Amino acid sequence: MSTDQETYQSFRIAVPEEFETVFSHFYFAANTSKNNITKTLLPSFQTMMVFNFGTPALFISKEKAKISIGNCIVLGPVKQAFSYTLLPGTQLLIANFKADAFYRFFGRPQLSGDQTIDPDELLLDNCFHYLWQQLNEIDDVAEKVKFILNFCKPYLRSQDDVSALLFNFQSGLLNPVKSVAEQTGHSERNIQLIHKRHFGFSAKELSRYGRFIKAIGFIQQLPSSTGKVNWFEIIEECGYYDQSQLIHDFKHFTNTSPKKFLKFRRDVCRASDG
Repeated sequence: MSTDQETYQSFRIAVPEEFETVFSHFYFAANTSKNNITKTLLPSFQTMMVFNFGTPALFISKEKAKISIGNCIVLGPVKQAFSYTLLPGTQLLIANFKADAFYRFFGRPQLSGDQTIDPDELLLDNCFHYLWQQLNEIDDVAEKVKFILNFCKPYLRSQDDVSALLFNFQSGLLNPVKSVAEQTGHSERNIQLIHKRHFGFSAKELSRYGRFIKAIGFIQQLPSSTGKVNWFEIIEECGYYDQSQLIHDFKHFTNTSPKKFLKFRRDVCRASDG
């Protein structure tokens, strides 16, 4: 658990083994202070379902568009950093979908990076409004998560064979699209379309993100007391061609430069962080 002067509470909740291909984890955040608390969420390439059990929260896109979070919304896949503000009394519980899990629930392409939607609009009934009401009566966060997992079981479809191969692809030296196409007899173009439709992003986008998030890992391991970074070491270790490409990726994913990122990294959150 982490706290900011005992006013910002946040922690991660692991999921049971049977749901490991569905959710990476659940995340809880609450503002118990009398002031607004603003954080920046790094891209995770995951789709998130956000439940709010307190005062509305605000998500702010890079275009400065403000999206109010009432009871429940779906957001993502998150491909670029954005800010969010927890008002006094905000309590968020966030389910982080893994890989093609969103498609397995709703059977449709995922949302664009800045789009949000009420999950009831994705189905033919208002079951998520009912789910929120049930969750709102449960005080313990871990029990809320258990309730969500039991609730979602009837809606979850089996993983597509091609998606499973893409999901479990491990070799970082090979092209996943080409390799899976060879294994299945599909054309590379068809595998690309399946990847985009089921995961919400292309294999090329994911590869670029992997390089960027590795660079973020190097930076976040630095002591908070120092601002010195060996950028050329990061370029070499993370597979960048040069400093220009590194800067370009930072501006693409965070809308800022690597050096400016150092200045506000204490207010940055990663969906994959524990």
